[in-house]
Amino acid sequence: MKAQLVDSLYFPSLEKRLSFAGLDSWLNLVHKMYGYKIHRYAAFEESHPLAALGLAEINHPIFGHYLATAPFGSYGGLAYETIAARDLLLSEARRLAEDINAKYISIRFDEGASTPPDAWQQSPSYFTYLIDLPADPNDLLKKFSSDHRNHIRKSLKKGFQIRFGHLELLDDIYEALAKSMHELGSPYHSKAYLHKMAELLGGTLEFAVLYNAQGKISGGGVFIQQGDTIYNLHANILHHARSTYAGEFLYWAVIERAIQKGLKTFDLGRSLVGSGNEVFKMKWSPRRQLLAYWYWLAPGHQLPSLNQKNPKFQFAIAAWKRLPAFVVRPLGPFLIRGLA
Repeated sequence: MKAQLVDSLYFPSLEKRLSFAGLDSWLNLVHKMYGYKIHRYAAFEESHPLAALGLAEINHPIFGHYLATAPFGSYGGLAYETIAARDLLLSEARRLAEDINAKYISIRFDEGASTPPDAWQQSPSYFTYLIDLPADPNDLLKKFSSDHRNHIRKSLKKGFQIRFGHLELLDDIYEALAKSMHELGSPYHSKAYLHKMAELLGGTLEFAVLYNAQGKISGGGVFIQQGDTIYNLHANILHHARSTYAGEFLYWAVIERAIQKGLKTFDLGRSLVGSGNEVFKMKWSPRRQLLAYWYWLAPGHQLPSLNQKNPKFQFAIAAWKRLPAFVVRPLGPFLIRGLA
């Protein structure tokens, strides 16, 4: 068995387990938008691929120099058929990190129950939430609590409208996501990022924009299909609509549409353990799956905590919420490129 650098991670036997955020189209997106250098490795037994690994190299003046799989995605970028092949590629990643003087490597994939090899450590901070989609949406509705069913029914009476589409919705989906992230105190990407994403992912990507009864943008999401699974990349509700069950309306509309397409799974995306997002997602009776977030740390470096629970970020989050849109929108892409 040997490991080598490759030009593409197109290996049909490993593709689904890499997830969309580890495939060439996604890695090409983040390379084009943020200039990340992409390192692709594969392990072969003769000519048969046994493992694949895609790493983005991030070098940011605030957040440092590191390597990561699945930039801006929940998980992906590592897939393997054998533990020996996996560990061979992890050794290659470690060698690369040492060569470029990176302070850590972040490997994110969907096997949270697996045990990391020596010199690596798991950070059990994130879960993803998987809804098994039946043929009839009413069968799913029966699994929810009576309160949750009631909230969904109330949302359907609020006059919301939802549009699904592609680049024709670019302006509205950007407004929905940029504004909602600002309200949450977080930077967001540029409109050009969403435009390039739609171009590179083509028909596998769908934007969804939610409007209230008066036609005001109330939320939206970016959803990506891979195989028989629909993935929630971003889905946010604006503050003015949160008390009217807009989130319930959005998710239920996505579920019904996915069932109509014959899809089998709705991956609600990652959330931090104990967060408000996790509480909301658990209302949908999903399978809660721990994600493997493995780290290798260079000597003298600590486990990174680049999330909203980090006490160091609380002042910045509060200040960001108060800044005007004309400041945060151009500055956001510079900051978020370091938070891959």
